[in-house]
Amino acid sequence: MANEPLILVLDEGTTSTRAMVFSASGAVVSQAQQDLTQYYPQPGWVEHDAAEIWDKTLSCARDAAALAGGAEKIAAIGITNQRETVVAWDKRTGEPLHRALVWQDRRTADQCAALRRRGLETHVQTVTGLLLDPYFSATKAAWLVENVEAVHDAAAAGTLALGTIETWLAFKLTGGLHISDATNASRTALLPLDAPTWDAGLCDMFGVPTGALGEVTDCAGPLGMTLPEWLGRSVPLTGMVGDQQSATIGQGCLAPGDVKATYGTGAFVLANMGPRLPRSSHRLLGTVLVQKGGKRTYALEGSVFVAGSLVQWLRDGLGLIASSAETEALARSVEDSAGVVIVPALSGLGAPHWQPEARGVISGLSFAAGKAHLARAALEAMAMQTHDLARAFTADGAAWRHLRIDGGMSANDWMAQDLADMLGLEVERPDMVETTALGAAMLAAVGAGIFTTLAEAAKAMRGDTRCFRPAMNEAARADRIRLWEKALAAV
Repeated sequence: MANEPLILVLDEGTTSTRAMVFSASGAVVSQAQQDLTQYYPQPGWVEHDAAEIWDKTLSCARDAAALAGGAEKIAAIGITNQRETVVAWDKRTGEPLHRALVWQDRRTADQCAALRRRGLETHVQTVTGLLLDPYFSATKAAWLVENVEAVHDAAAAGTLALGTIETWLAFKLTGGLHISDATNASRTALLPLDAPTWDAGLCDMFGVPTGALGEVTDCAGPLGMTLPEWLGRSVPLTGMVGDQQSATIGQGCLAPGDVKATYGTGAFVLANMGPRLPRSSHRLLGTVLVQKGGKRTYALEGSVFVAGSLVQWLRDGLGLIASSAETEALARSVEDSAGVVIVPALSGLGAPHWQPEARGVISGLSFAAGKAHLARAALEAMAMQTHDLARAFTADGAAWRHLRIDGGMSANDWMAQDLADMLGLEVERPDMVETTALGAAMLAAVGAGIFTTLAEAAKAMRGDTRCFRPAMNEAARADRIRLWEKALAAV
């Protein structure tokens, strides 16, 4: 490993930013991580400080590079990021004009409803694969232009830059390169699934100035060079990809029919659809999985807004637990949830329900229920939300043969087994569950010419997996589904 080329990955998440250095054999050489401040100005509003994101990302990159032996050992940089979050900044100064609007932000629900009443959702879904929901970037960008004076003025002056997080980081790293990789661009509701660049009609419909958007690019290749002052020398930027697509690649889901689920702040299931345009009749999403050489591989996606953030709420909001890791022992300490069901619609319901105004429900409470039952119900909610998605994928002709899982929550053995039980499928978990950064490393390695294909990169860089097999009987599964559907009807 001593002479292997090293890849620096900037993994910019919702609650933290991290830099990881990988060897070409997939080993983690070093890493550094810092938490990000969460801002909640009003109920349903979620914001980040884009300047803080940049500062902490750069700090982590410097620390990880130093721990790996210095920037001279880094052959390439890859970026992976929370998707849909929108940053507005001035092209001339490179300074943010407002806090970033995070993917969880629901402030544009009324705008989405108004567009839906005009009968535009079918058109948006047909062209972009997405639905009209505040989750996606277009209405967030429009809100900034309409409601923030500095953003509006910059748009009028032609100096406004808009972008998702990879666009912001690439701009800062390179000193002005304004690009958006196809996976992140496909999450804006402004990019047709089968067109190379932004759709002027969609931009006009949403009220987003096309000139403020970056160039749509591949996910791997010679994308740009960093300024030498950031790391001590210029390093090639050769990979950019949205976090869920990156995790799909990191899981080795490179063939049509391969499916992965990432359990982090939210939960995201992607099924590789190959070159076929994904079409859903059951409110799933079509998205770009990867673009290389201008050619796209697509995915069908189901997005759940609240997963790990539910456990975080039990810890920070209710004080029921001191750490997320406690939930596994608590879940094992009781026979069942004592009838308690949690529908974690704390920021609305995502796929396949798409109810932005829904709010969370805890049902079945009695004096028999205690802390352990609530913890178990919170973990059970992960399997129930995933079960809803599995039904929708099957109805859309993309039934799951097995499921590969990753993300911080997937380290919980009890939850992984509960997923296998409720889905009636084998669930595979890699030894290293943080496959999001690994996928970005694989893309950057291909973009830098270290490997010729993603299949070659996956063979070299992916490790071992553990398999969880279903053990629940049909009657118990049916009872869980009945209680879940009853609670779901109450949101």
